[in-house]
Amino acid sequence: MMMQKWRRSGDCIRFGCQSLINLRSKENSVSRSVSGFVNGYKSKGKIFEPNARNHHNTELGRNLGMMMQQYKCFGSASQIQRNPLFASLDSKDVSYFKEILGDKNVVEDEERLETANTDWMDKYKGSSKLLLLPKNTEEVSQILKYCDSRRLAVVPQGGNTGLVGGSVPVFDEVIINVGLMNKVLAFDEVSGVLVCEAGCILENLATFLDTKGFIMPLDLGAKGSCHIGGNVSTNAGGLRLIRYGSLHGTVLGIEAVTANGNVLDMLGKLRKDNTGYDLKHLFIGSEGSLGIVTKVSILTQPKLSSVNLAFIACKDYLSCQKILVEAKRNLGEILSAFEFLDNNSMDLVLNHLDGVRNPVSSSENFYILIETTGSDETSDREKLEAFLLKSFEKGLVSDGVIAQDINQASSFWRIREGITEALQKSGAFYKYDLSLPVEEIYNIVNDLRERLGDLGNVMGYGHLGDGNLHLNISTAEYSDKILGLIEPYIYEWTSKHRGSISAEHGLGVMKANEIFYSKSPETVNLMVSIKKMMDPKGILNPYKVLPHSFFSP
Repeated sequence: MMMQKWRRSGDCIRFGCQSLINLRSKENSVSRSVSGFVNGYKSKGKIFEPNARNHHNTELGRNLGMMMQQYKCFGSASQIQRNPLFASLDSKDVSYFKEILGDKNVVEDEERLETANTDWMDKYKGSSKLLLLPKNTEEVSQILKYCDSRRLAVVPQGGNTGLVGGSVPVFDEVIINVGLMNKVLAFDEVSGVLVCEAGCILENLATFLDTKGFIMPLDLGAKGSCHIGGNVSTNAGGLRLIRYGSLHGTVLGIEAVTANGNVLDMLGKLRKDNTGYDLKHLFIGSEGSLGIVTKVSILTQPKLSSVNLAFIACKDYLSCQKILVEAKRNLGEILSAFEFLDNNSMDLVLNHLDGVRNPVSSSENFYILIETTGSDETSDREKLEAFLLKSFEKGLVSDGVIAQDINQASSFWRIREGITEALQKSGAFYKYDLSLPVEEIYNIVNDLRERLGDLGNVMGYGHLGDGNLHLNISTAEYSDKILGLIEPYIYEWTSKHRGSISAEHGLGVMKANEIFYSKSPETVNLMVSIKKMMDPKGILNPYKVLPHSFFSP
């Protein structure tokens, strides 16, 4: 009877791999042309004035007490001084770049520069006067060699879908966008190893692999715009990390260009290579601060024939934790995604996105998406049904539904992946990306909700299977008062619970000065030493990743 009750509420139907793996509709992808986040959304923010906020690091505090030049930014990173050692662009520089790239790939048009200078949330904005579009590694090498000799600061850029200001200038840095470097160079159908240029759009790679019977180990809501080079440079996580692991495991090799123009060929295709230091890991997650990734070798996975997606409701966060533990035990080899969102996130999506509805019949405090991917359609379906029935009988699940077709599955993912878009439409907002022990994840949401009271709508969602919380605060307007209540409180809270202040978004300019909340001074000092050795003039993506105090003139 219980199984019949579950089936009536969910009518389990199996469907093929091609549909679900590629079901995230293009309208959900972060794309200026579709979503219009840069061109269509008008921010309600302001330029923040310098304040007397105390920092836990005294040297950092002294440097931030200096008179700072400001740029458009909503957050504590609005106080940064331009490094006076950097040269300013002149006509001779532009002429040189035109010689090596051609006139059409040296962009000075104000409208195109406006887009390139602004992050897709319209939160961070630089003032670069030049956008360069190299077509190959050699051109990137020539650009960096020249910029290093002139001490012209640069910012590497891909799809510009980052969330911490890492892919746009802070001041007048030259933008190097690798979007024209978008070729698939090789694919081995035996090993599943794909070699491509850094400017390949993630969704295009997924489409290419689909024709070969493979999938990318990485899937993001921004896949319609983000570039694989940017994914690697930020060590992007995404929806499949619980199944396939991070890019530190799936990226087999890279090619990168260092600040002085040297090309490092580490484009290996081997799963085992224990000859010396594995230097590619320095570039995975360093956000373009040590070099520009130009090519990537990545291990892809066979496309399996059975994919199922369930959307379930839970009364409390403890139930979410128990379901995660049981899912790992009972769905282990087929579990491919485990996402959660709270009721505030659900309400936000329902109120601001057209055509979205709650898949379950009653409103609850928490919702979970569970995706399974396997090779035995009958067995996989029965295993998921049995798991959900057991969870229902234990009182962990109050309601649920299994997608009956491609459209319904897409509508489930639309809820989870549409939260950021809904935030954009709701007005002012603050976004944080944290890693915490799973049992602590929702405690910070509750604590911050109590701290802010009626000043903001606090919501939590994310990759529960990875211990990754996306903490968001929607407010009527940006203000120093609200920011002062949020920061450094959430960083201190995260540090106290041995978490990370950046799970997958990176540090960028937003959290460069906050790195000590997650890393020891000795560790940061070593990072600074590596940066100064590989980029002694500091031209690569300055003001990002590491504390500004280490690079003050």
